[in-house]
Amino acid sequence: MSQLPSLEQWRALQAVADHGSFTAAAEHLRRSQSAVSHAVHQLQQRLPVTILVQRGRRTELTEAGEALLRRSRTLTEEAAALATLADNLAAGWAAEIALAADAISPPEMVMRALTAFGERSPWTRVDLHETVLSGTRAAIVERRADLALTTQVPPGFPFEALLDVEFVAVASPAHALHKTAQPLAFSDLKGQRQLVVRDTGPQAMDAGWLGAEQRWTVGHMRTSIDALKRGLGFAWIPRDFIGADLAADRLRPLPLETGGTRRATLNLVEVAADGGGPATKALATILREQARIHTRRRRATHPEEGV
Repeated sequence: MSQLPSLEQWRALQAVADHGSFTAAAEHLRRSQSAVSHAVHQLQQRLPVTILVQRGRRTELTEAGEALLRRSRTLTEEAAALATLADNLAAGWAAEIALAADAISPPEMVMRALTAFGERSPWTRVDLHETVLSGTRAAIVERRADLALTTQVPPGFPFEALLDVEFVAVASPAHALHKTAQPLAFSDLKGQRQLVVRDTGPQAMDAGWLGAEQRWTVGHMRTSIDALKRGLGFAWIPRDFIGADLAADRLRPLPLETGGTRRATLNLVEVAADGGGPATKALATILREQARIHTRRRRATHPEEGV
């Protein structure tokens, strides 16, 4: 082949295959029939195999044509995506966004937001930092994140409240703390093992009651929940993470006199003073919308909680 086929020639072939004739393909492409016929003729000349045959009034693909057509669709789709990416980069659309999400962020909300953003901007890479306590704060202060979900906002950064997170003190139904008929006081917890998630920041911070003489520190919320279900301790866990376990009685709220639940506000921080570029603003908008949806769903499921 002296010259490679062009994208327009492949698009002409696709239109003929999809619409069954040069006339219909020309109408679809809004080009003249002669222009479409010429493009396909040029394509055929540049290929070593026959790609189209005439059967009656219909133009049909040969077996070789079918195989080439399938590959050509990938080629033209990638070319269109590349052109879109170039346009968006020229408009200031970031090639990558860093999102720092504190470990207490509702996972379903975050995943739905990222799914929606991926559909809106499939060409933008997302770097998700799963952080804990001061780890989120450090990502903001050091500007390693474009957006952050956190309960602790450093001074000077614009933010808005997204939703409330309810923590519930829980343990396995088989745990010793559930063997008493009397309400528990914090003094009853001191002799038991508390499970906490490790702070990922340079300046480790503690959150919640940490008066237990025994303590296990783990690296992820999922690890803490697994240990809880095995009866290895107690912990305050966001309800969003353990709703199914509570409903199935795999975990049970501790009967504390006070402090059995506590709340924190999860905030959205826009690290850049101007809110960042178009991609960052788009993800921020999606996070706000998904937070509203998440809150409505919680209210519908648990109206007694008033969240």
